[in-house]
Amino acid sequence: MNRTMQRKEVAKEAARLLYYGLATEYYAAKRMAAKQLGTRFLPSNKEIALELDNLAEFLEGEERTQQLIQMRKTALQIMKTLNEYHPKLIGSVWRGIITRNSDIDIYIYTNNIEEAITKLKQARYNITGIENVVRTAENTVKEYTHIFIKTKEDFKIEIIVRDPEEINLKEKCEIFGDIIKGLTIEELEKILKKDPTKKFIPP
Repeated sequence: MNRTMQRKEVAKEAARLLYYGLATEYYAAKRMAAKQLGTRFLPSNKEIALELDNLAEFLEGEERTQQLIQMRKTALQIMKTLNEYHPKLIGSVWRGIITRNSDIDIYIYTNNIEEAITKLKQARYNITGIENVVRTAENTVKEYTHIFIKTKEDFKIEIIVRDPEEINLKEKCEIFGDIIKGLTIEELEKILKKDPTKKFIPP
């Protein structure tokens, strides 16, 4: 088996490990898979993500399609509740490559976290947790507040509160290697009307 084929097999196994929750991070998944298959050739995160997308499509089919549409609609509702904080849909729901275990990830930009929490409570969202997460990027350490919500459809939402000064910050995706653009309220509305299952995956 040549190098390309070995990478593909590792990517498939890593995707399986991630899908079934046997690994939670791409870094760990690819190394576990390579060890199991007895190879040192490691795929990129993008290769694993594409295999994970294929696996989810094969196992979940039409149910996955409907779930994506509903998750995007749910995201839009929450984003409208937090409209003044310039919300942006990111993650797998933005990309259009969800699995049955995916959550909805949303950025908001504000220094008034308590006000944002109050708006969510007034809209009767079930806040299940609030956590401060430390993140290191480009030798800079920052702390962000994450607000966790669970909806009546049993969707899990993670709202990441960011400084308003970061609203135009361009960040590289660790999985696909492109810039994380996400979707604003207006962009998400257009997608839901024209192509509700559109994928945002770089070539």
